[in-house]
Amino acid sequence: MAAGAGGLLAAAALLLAAAGPRPAPAELTDGNSEHLKREHSLMKPYQGAGSAAMPLWDFQGSTMVTSQYVRLTPDERSREGSIWNRVPCFLKDWELHIHFKIHGAGKKNLHGDGLALWYTQERLVPGPVFGSKDNFHGLAIFLDTYPNDEATERVFPYISAMVNNGSLTYDHSKDGRWTELAGCPADLRNQNHDTFLAIRYSRGRLTVMTDVEDKNEWKNCIDIPGVQLPTGYFFGASAGTGDLSDNHDIISMKLFQLMVEHPLEDETVDWTKIEPSVSLLKSPKDNVDDPTGNFRSGPLTGWKVFLLLLCALLGIIICAVVGAVVFQKRQERNKRFY
Repeated sequence: MAAGAGGLLAAAALLLAAAGPRPAPAELTDGNSEHLKREHSLMKPYQGAGSAAMPLWDFQGSTMVTSQYVRLTPDERSREGSIWNRVPCFLKDWELHIHFKIHGAGKKNLHGDGLALWYTQERLVPGPVFGSKDNFHGLAIFLDTYPNDEATERVFPYISAMVNNGSLTYDHSKDGRWTELAGCPADLRNQNHDTFLAIRYSRGRLTVMTDVEDKNEWKNCIDIPGVQLPTGYFFGASAGTGDLSDNHDIISMKLFQLMVEHPLEDETVDWTKIEPSVSLLKSPKDNVDDPTGNFRSGPLTGWKVFLLLLCALLGIIICAVVGAVVFQKRQERNKRFY
């Protein structure tokens, strides 16, 4: 965001003036009330609480709207629910703040399955991915609370990001590891304090931050450059339970427009027509777990194999040249003795 020192001081003064006993999540990043997009935001008091309809939002499945929260699933087996904004978002730069709560009676590893946050072309389509559609188009952020892969060393709950153009399938048996772009563990379940998540998309960079430790500060979780997301998609949230269960509650979803300057060439781009994609140096399928939730290199594939073969070929050529030179010198030395 382009701004001078005076602008930064003025913005800081406005944020301090608006601060209450606990700073709202918007005040912890670049969002502020002037840039709140109410048509894409879900906040208390919920209009239509206790009824089957809400202005600007649709819900389905087990979703229940109360005066205090939107419960996507109760703490019961085999339930799924979702809530979706009716208005497509045409902002190129935005930040979504989610106030949520995942809780239940289940003890360690006896709860599930988790919550998903969406910015996708499709909406209100139930499916196997935390209560919503697989092979989607757009962005998904998963708050996975149960390890389906018994061999994993990953610490749960675990937050991960996935961008899909409709061709990728989320593999529940591997906790989505093959299609994951990045992720981090987060102790977000059964907390006695408020828990928040922030998703920022600006100038092709996707950032996910958490505030789940009751410290009033954001903690970095995911930071990925080279992400391309179209405009005109929909925001939503969904959750699902299986043999294990949890309450999955949304308290608020607040969308802020980020005031960011773009290059002149961006003005000629039809952002509604671009395909969801990510420019990566390596495929997410090359990722292998480590206990910290980060990644280390997996099996040699693609360009790694090419580089290895090229180095081997160069090594063979150098050895052949050196061998030929040594052989020629020995021949010349032998001639002198005759």
